[in-house]
Amino acid sequence: MPAKIEFQQSASSNQPQSDSRFGSDSSSASFRFTKSLRLLCAADFKPVFDDAPFRASHQYFLILARLSQNSQGRLGLVMAKKHMKLAVERNRMKRLIRESFRLHQQDFAGLDIVVLSRKGMDSLPNSEFIQQLNQQWQRIFKKVRHHRLTSQAQTPGSNQKASVDAKATDQER
Repeated sequence: MPAKIEFQQSASSNQPQSDSRFGSDSSSASFRFTKSLRLLCAADFKPVFDDAPFRASHQYFLILARLSQNSQGRLGLVMAKKHMKLAVERNRMKRLIRESFRLHQQDFAGLDIVVLSRKGMDSLPNSEFIQQLNQQWQRIFKKVRHHRLTSQAQTPGSNQKASVDAKATDQER
């Protein structure tokens, strides 16, 4: 007879534990990569390609980003067969990019992002690719922060503060 498998519940809790991977635990933030976090059709991609004020270029990939009306960040992937012949390599890169985006999704709020592959992208090992991708994400975050700070400084209420700050720096000289 096959051995009977028993599952032991932790002694600290007699309540059933919920699996947070499926979003059943409302106390933690959801890190799922749902359809609402994707650029799905050509109409979603077009504004990013036409006007992407935030760009981060790397030898093996290019990231384009623009502000959007959505409260959540959205990701689009363009993995050209011309640059990566094998489907397994294209899928590996897409998986790595989606996972990185999913883990950083709170930082991408209000952005539409497209990642385009370049020749040789498939030659990078996973760890090196993730490291390079994270560096490019940081460049995008820095550009977006700078844009938001400068756009806030141009609002009428902050013009007075900017002029006071400018006068203070002039007096220090």
